[in-house]
Amino acid sequence: MTFKDLGLDKNYTKSLKEIGIKTPTEIQEQAIPILLSSNTDFVGLAQTGTGKTAAYGLPLLHKVDPKKSHVQALVLSPTRELVQQIKKQLFKFTKYNTNQTFVEPVYGGEKIDIQLKNLARTTHVIVATPGRLVDLMQRDAVDLSNIKTIVLDEADEMLSMGFKNDLTTILNAIKSKKNTWLFSATMSKDLKDIVKRYIADNAIRIEIDRNSIVNKNISHFFIETSIHQKASTIMQILDERAEERGIIFTRTKAGAQALKHQLQVEGFNVDALEGDMTQKDRDKVMRSFKNESLQFLISTDVSARGIDVNDVSFIIHHQLPEHLEYYTHRSGRTARGGKKGVSIALILPSEHSEVTKVEQALGIKMKQITV
Repeated sequence: MTFKDLGLDKNYTKSLKEIGIKTPTEIQEQAIPILLSSNTDFVGLAQTGTGKTAAYGLPLLHKVDPKKSHVQALVLSPTRELVQQIKKQLFKFTKYNTNQTFVEPVYGGEKIDIQLKNLARTTHVIVATPGRLVDLMQRDAVDLSNIKTIVLDEADEMLSMGFKNDLTTILNAIKSKKNTWLFSATMSKDLKDIVKRYIADNAIRIEIDRNSIVNKNISHFFIETSIHQKASTIMQILDERAEERGIIFTRTKAGAQALKHQLQVEGFNVDALEGDMTQKDRDKVMRSFKNESLQFLISTDVSARGIDVNDVSFIIHHQLPEHLEYYTHRSGRTARGGKKGVSIALILPSEHSEVTKVEQALGIKMKQITV
């Protein structure tokens, strides 16, 4: 199956070929023909890293009429990083289009005056974090009356980050006849409530690999260690994977900074992302990690939302996460775009039962290894 077979315009297939996207993933193969040919609400469940942006982005762009100057589509996503990334992807997809489609990103952490100025220009698609969009709506700075398509991207993450009220405010405010497309890795109770309230009962639903909540290209391991030996165990893993890139997850901001200092003292090329950092510092770390001048990244769960970096070979859980869905999101930072990846959890001797819980809940097998 090729992208041409899915019904995409030749200008889009040309753009995809140029950026190295050659073969559709399963979610793209199933979603694109439906969204191109039908005016329907849609729910697509697929693991993190399986190409959901192109699955909704290409049909969305097909439905936009560049000759009309008003906003016709809205994409909501949980983090600044994801919004920026989606905007870049949509821009790349439209490279060979005859008429330009204007995509405007809006998110917190940037001066709102700049975004107000940008939105005053012709805008066809808005890509936004929910909180900033609500702020703009309260200022009457956006006209959403002609929206034909709304995409809720990484919907589970938006809810787990506390955006439920903002989402309902936005969805209640848009009265135009529209289609709502929801894409998510997991389906929580809160997300089921959103689906029930805002997605049509006859919506088309697709679930990719329903028996595997976690990407099947990830191999799962655990290492038994002690609290005092965790840092040295991580150093051994990094030494063994000296040619690879990886992310280490901690539960707390203090833990992320402490581990960063321990590893930097030992000469590892590592930096940290955590919630107390300024947006400027956060952007600097992310740029370094994306352009590969930074080899290893330490992050808290919330700070890692929306990290989409190619060629992350492995992730390490300094501790197993408090919530099971965090294991899915952490692990999903590796094995992106059909590649293989490794997830390694450090556990204490008393935590074997926690490993069993993760295995049973997520349908995976975690193999014990040593370093």
